[in-house]
Amino acid sequence: MPESSALLQFPCRFTLKVMGRSGDAFEFDVVQILRRHLPQLPEGAIRRRDSRQGNYASLTIVFDAQSREQLDALYRELTASEHVLMAL
Repeated sequence: MPESSALLQFPCRFTLKVMGRSGDAFEFDVVQILRRHLPQLPEGAIRRRDSRQGNYASLTIVFDAQSREQLDALYRELTASEHVLMAL
């Protein structure tokens, strides 16, 4: 969890970046995790960007975070996924 989270006032707009190896398993896994923690995630809230050589992908997710506990749980599950290399 970023140190700046102590300064957040909830609810707030939050941007999360998740990186992993390119492929359907990465994106599918991340979306499943997001849906568990953010059931109201709107369509179009996830943007994908592939690395130059296409080996890696990053997903940028913008959403309304409701609490620090929600963010902590989301980060814990994302970083525990075998498909996620990093979550910022």
